[in-house]
This record gives sequence, structure tokens and C-alpha cells, in this order.
Amino acid sequence: MQSGRLVIRDFAQIREASIAFRDLTVLVGAQGTGKSLVLQWLKAAIDGKYIVKTLREAGQEVSTKTLIDQIFGAGMRPAWRETSEVTFDDKAISPSTIERRGNGVEQLFFIPAHRSMLISDGWAIPFQKLTADTPVVARLFSQNLFERFNAREGARLFPLDRTLKKVYRQLVDTAVFHGGTVGVKQNDQLTKRLRLRFKGTKNTSLPFMTWTAGQREFTPLLLGLYHLLPPRKKKKDDNIDWVVVEEPEMGLHPQAVTVFMLLALDLLWRGYRVVLSTHSPIVITAIWALQRLAAHQASYQLVCDAFSVPKQHRPSLRPVAEAALEKSYATYVLAYARDNQVTATDISSLDPGADDDAVSGWGGLAGFSSQLAESVRRAVNSAPVGSPS
Repeated sequence: MQSGRLVIRDFAQIREASIAFRDLTVLVGAQGTGKSLVLQWLKAAIDGKYIVKTLREAGQEVSTKTLIDQIFGAGMRPAWRETSEVTFDDKAISPSTIERRGNGVEQLFFIPAHRSMLISDGWAIPFQKLTADTPVVARLFSQNLFERFNAREGARLFPLDRTLKKVYRQLVDTAVFHGGTVGVKQNDQLTKRLRLRFKGTKNTSLPFMTWTAGQREFTPLLLGLYHLLPPRKKKKDDNIDWVVVEEPEMGLHPQAVTVFMLLALDLLWRGYRVVLSTHSPIVITAIWALQRLAAHQASYQLVCDAFSVPKQHRPSLRPVAEAALEKSYATYVLAYARDNQVTATDISSLDPGADDDAVSGWGGLAGFSSQLAESVRRAVNSAPVGSPS
């Protein structure tokens, strides 16, 4: 597995981003700071040959001039300038060398943001049906969903007894599906579509667009995770070493975000290197807690407590929790400087007492609640005697 340092200079709005990936790495930052661009460059650095091969198999002409558009989406070509530089593990990457990156087999599995948009009328859109405006990572993920929907196992997608541990199934059901089962079902027009079914309500079967936003976002995320959970006794996919998940919190209640983070720890235990981008304080709080628990040599039971694992299931998750205490974690914030260009800063300590506001404020994710609390404190202190506190 690569050691994992990606450096990007002068690409689109990014002036410089140097990211040293650990077992679990999180990118934070305001909208439009280039988190997706960093993660897509990571995909190109590891799977360039696989990307080009897939594009050609889909009947697309690939050249040095078109590749930036084909990877990042139509219109992105000007983002690569004469001064642009990208390196991964000190090896330079450019539009002319991307095709030589990797071994032609997918080694990084990418679950993009806005994944629910890849499902149209309850059916995943195949690679070739998505236009060139769509970044290649989204097209690849949509094809993965398309193949899963078409597989024999598509009739029942949740819960899957042999894919997810019982504790995960229960936590996901409580947080997201509330007794519902997800699967592909043929409708009255003899067309197969994704449905959410509930027993006890005359077998209510709901079409995809009637689901809650959280259910629509979590389902493709969960199906993507299935790809990383091989059957039988294998812990991980032999080819895939990296997993990227963009904004896992989209549409989700905090309880469901916590369940996802527990699933991310399961991926770490399996031997994957995990990379997340997020706007959720809960994700960063989970990383901070794991670092603090590890620093204090906490027991695996406290990890289970932190992620609300029921007591009867804690022994089965002991290997996952103990592995989480031994893994390495990194957090980076991407932010605009005064020249309107983005730089990346390592805030991995997540120390609330740090002098650097980027570190103590967790890249801005903790700062907003602090500002609100400070305003309330000042109002209480200045209010007339007898006013409600």
C-alpha cells in the first residue's frame, strides 16, 4: 500500500494542499474549498489506468487534452495550468501521465456526495448514460449501484444477514429504516424499481422519491459499503486498499451519522485506509474522542459506549473497537486565504485549547456553536434582574 502523501499546487482554486493520509483521514472546509478536487486527484493518482480503461470501454476518446474534463467534469480543463503540479508519494502526475497510474484494477473505491441523484425513478443510472458533466468518480459509483440492482441479490438489499453483523443491522434499522426492508421490486408496469416495504401496514411499498432524504442518501451509501464487505470469511476485497466517502452525513440524523462512523471503524479493522470529507461536527467529534481514548489507553468498552453499541453486542465488536484505538488519524482543513486561493492546514491534534483557531475550532465546525453560545451568555449577563435565564 502506498505511504500516501498527495500534494496539489495551483489547480483550480487550490494554491497548495499537502495531505499526508493516515489510516483514517478527514477533510473539512467551507463549501467550494476544493475538498472534492483533492479526493478526485487521489483517485486519479491511484487508479489512473483503471479510469482511462473504463472510459475507453465506454466508447469515449481519451487524450491528454480531454482527460481533465473527463475526470473532473466537462469545463474543468482550464483548471490545469502550466504552473499546476500534482505529486503522489513524490511522483509527479499530469494529464499526460495519469494513464500510467495504478495497475488497471480498481484499488480505491469512491462513494461520492449527492449519491441519491444517481438513482433516477428508483433505478441506478449506468456509466454510459451519465453525461460528461458528471465527474468520473460519480459515474463509476453509479455503475456499481446499477450492477447491484441487476444482480440476483438485488431483490433484498437491506437487511442482509450475511453481509452486515447483527449489531450493525439493528443500529442501521433503528436510525434509518425503522423496520422497513429495502429491495428491488417489479411494479405494475413490469419495471423493476427500488422500494421500501413495511410489514403490518398492508405491506406498504414506497417508491424511492417518497422516502425521507436521509433514507435516499443512506441507501446508496450502504450499498457502496457492501462492495467492501466480501462474502464468507474474507475480511476485505483483495484489490481495494482505499475507501473515500464524501459527506456521509448528507440528510442524516446525528444518530445515523454515529452509526456510519461505527461502520467506518469496521472498514479500518478490515484493513482499508479510509478518507472522509465532511461538514459534520459529529464526525470530527468522533475522531477527537477516539484520539483521546487511545491517549488514555481506554478499554474497548468505552469505544462501544461512545458509539452507543448495546451491551449484549459489545463482545462481538471487541476486535473493531480495539483496532480503532490502535489506528492513526489525521484531519485537514481547506480554507481560502486573503488572495482568494485555498491552502490546506493540518489540524490533526484537534486540541480545543490550541492557539491556532483552525485547530481549536476544528476547521470552523466547532466555532459556530461557540459563537452562538457566547451571544447567549452575553445576553444573559446583560439582561435586567428577573429576566428569564
